[in-house]
Amino acid sequence: MSTIESERRLLAALKPRLRRFDDNALNAEASPELLDAAITPVESFFVRNNGWLPDEYKGDGGAWPFSVDGEVERPETWTLLKLRENFKTVSITAVLECAGYGRDGFSPPTDGVPWGRGPVGCARWTGVRLADVLRACGVKPGAVYTGHHSADLQADGSGRAAMSRGIPVEKAMAPETLLAFEMNGEPLSFLHGGPLRVAVPGFPGSAWQKWISRLELRDREHDGEKMRGTDYRLPVVPVRPGEPVNEAQFKVITDMPVNSLITAPAQNFTHAENSALEIRGFAWSGHVPLASVTVSADGGNEWHAAHLEDEVERFAWRRFRATLEIAGPGPVELMARATDIAGRTQPLDSAPWNPRGYGNNAVHRVRGEVRGKA
Repeated sequence: MSTIESERRLLAALKPRLRRFDDNALNAEASPELLDAAITPVESFFVRNNGWLPDEYKGDGGAWPFSVDGEVERPETWTLLKLRENFKTVSITAVLECAGYGRDGFSPPTDGVPWGRGPVGCARWTGVRLADVLRACGVKPGAVYTGHHSADLQADGSGRAAMSRGIPVEKAMAPETLLAFEMNGEPLSFLHGGPLRVAVPGFPGSAWQKWISRLELRDREHDGEKMRGTDYRLPVVPVRPGEPVNEAQFKVITDMPVNSLITAPAQNFTHAENSALEIRGFAWSGHVPLASVTVSADGGNEWHAAHLEDEVERFAWRRFRATLEIAGPGPVELMARATDIAGRTQPLDSAPWNPRGYGNNAVHRVRGEVRGKA
């Protein structure tokens, strides 16, 4: 198992522009302006871990083992090479977003890594459909959930798994859910779960288990590490800060809310008065498609429709653009607000507070200054 010092050196070498958090696990995010490409470059993609990284796999990637057991008729073990040989390879463009996105916007602060707007990216994921693999094993009628198993351990020296998440069988059998071994046309890198990870578009990043070597089918909701209590769960009734927490009233997060990100201009920008300013970025949602994006250049007093580019793939993010005439001089605050086809829109200030700081899809605000001619 690696040390945090070696992990940090690896991050600095491969992703030097990311902001690393002071945490026992390796976690780092990009600033929004680094996320301005439709396909997020690997060097700009955030890194999220709940424990120490496992030992990096030094063997032939094709020899990586993967097994399925539990509520199946025919338990089976493949290598990655055999998965590629026996099942159709597909590629899907999809957003990967941490459930703690925007956690730093909650007041009072919550537990967890204080993520800003950087734990999100959109990549091209290539692999085999998990449904095809499960069908080959014969899913038993009583199977309701998957359990995912990897080699990363908690950073407290206990020897316990860092994470063992799972997803409902219905999502496991959905055509977009993959066992992924490539990211953006290259073999999946170690920091992103290579040689093999689960890709679960629409679900939070916690469901996208990295370094997966075993998947079991369960006859109940999975109860592995980070699947119990309030981990990656939201309250079904409002919880106020300081109130006692009833864990029975929390439900696993299975869908990400509508969201948007301004990628240009960058925070603390300057702009000439009485001239046009282009605002651009991306909007996305979980399982409910986007409907529109509006932008504001006066802190939310007046909103203008942005041009939302056509959907490329269902779970990919979509570019939005708007050009506004900016007066001034003085400070200016830009905002972007996305709405899905169900009419749900981003809150102006914060999503409902919850003790773990999940799901904050509040509008993104970028502040700058409009300057007059010298």
